[in-house]
Amino acid sequence: MKKYIGILTGVILLFAACVPKRELLSEQGRVKELQRDSVGTHTKLKNCNADVATLEKDTMDLKNSIKDLSASYQSTVANSNMTIAEQAARLKNLEGLIQAQKDVMNKLKKTVADALINFKPDELSVYLKDGKLYVSLQEKLLFASGSAVVDPEGKQALQTLAAVLINTPNITIDIEGHTDTVPITGKYEDNWALSVARSTAIARILVKDYGVDPHTIIASGRSKYYPVAENTTPEGRAKNRRTEIILTPDLTELFKLLNQ
Repeated sequence: MKKYIGILTGVILLFAACVPKRELLSEQGRVKELQRDSVGTHTKLKNCNADVATLEKDTMDLKNSIKDLSASYQSTVANSNMTIAEQAARLKNLEGLIQAQKDVMNKLKKTVADALINFKPDELSVYLKDGKLYVSLQEKLLFASGSAVVDPEGKQALQTLAAVLINTPNITIDIEGHTDTVPITGKYEDNWALSVARSTAIARILVKDYGVDPHTIIASGRSKYYPVAENTTPEGRAKNRRTEIILTPDLTELFKLLNQ
């Protein structure tokens, strides 16, 4: 382009000697305009080349990013599959432990129910609830009204139950005393004190008289606050006056698996 402009300039100068001055000035203006156009075109070409280089670099960066994302995705899929496999194995182990605990408690329920079969349904009941075995002993089997002294027939029931407990490892024995809502008078301050006295009396008999391990026993009183029936009728109040011996299996292995 510069060579062309130089030739053109020479031609114009040669022509200038033969043409009027006005035409010469006009041609010189055209030359300057061509020079400006040449510089502008050169600048645009330079900028275009820079833009192309930038686009090529961006394209390469994008390809590298896609490659990295693809590798990351494949790794995530592999790790996710491993996690799913591990979770499946963990779930299988968990289900196995839960079923084993159910089997143990069902067997224990049958053993306890068979041992206490000679007692009447209105004296005691044996049932499973929330994975625990409940032996619910009514007041008339164990105590006189307002008393925490266990009757002979009640001791016989406790002796029969103790024989099963001694031969059942890995259980916790919760003894809970319950009352109705009728206030008491006499030796005990209130129903709460009576419910605690009854549960501890049973705990002492199981340990001292029948050899149950004291480390497995928890004695507590819940007074009138956990009824199983309405306290508005004599029948409902009689059901609420009870002592529950709650057998809980050892869940250590189950909790270990849950916390992994």
